[in-house]
Order: sequence, then C-alpha cells, then structure tokens
Amino acid sequence: MSDSSATTRERIADRLREGPATPSGLAEEFAITTGSALSHVEHVSRSVEAGDDEQLLVAPPECRDCGFSEFDDPLNVPSRCPSCKAESIEEPAFVLE
Repeated sequence: MSDSSATTRERIADRLREGPATPSGLAEEFAITTGSALSHVEHVSRSVEAGDDEQLLVAPPECRDCGFSEFDDPLNVPSRCPSCKAESIEEPAFVLE
C-alpha cells in the first residue's frame, strides 16, 4: 500500500512490522501526540488479535531506578514508579511479528 493512501493506523502497523518503536518515537515519526500513538497501537493490537498470523509484542515500561516492570497497563506510559516513586520510566516498546 502506498504511503499516500494508507491511514495513520496502517502506517503505524507497517512501521511496527519493521521493528520495535516507543510511543514517543511513533508520535514524532507520524507528527501525532503520544496519546494518539498509544490509541493507534491499542487499535492495531485489537486488529491483529482478530487474525492469527500476527501478534503485537510489548516490552513493558520499566523503572530506570529500581527495575520495576509489573505495571498494570503495558500500553501506557506511566509517570511514576509505584515501587520506588521515581519518575525515570523507560517507555514501552511495541513490535508486530
């Protein structure tokens, strides 16, 4: 599909097929907000669940200070670590395989 006729969501799905990407990376690449990028990734996730040929893999957010990675919602960018309260959180990364 050519880039000019593809929707942002389709272009994001194509980008995730190329390799891992973070929400802020997708936001910058597609000139959208981080929240919109997360929304698109969530929809892509539901779309690929309907088919059996692909799956969305998520490297969850992780605290840079204590290593905590058991966040409730891996499709989110938390602001603070619930374990040590640090605000130094590594963003989740997504890839379609």
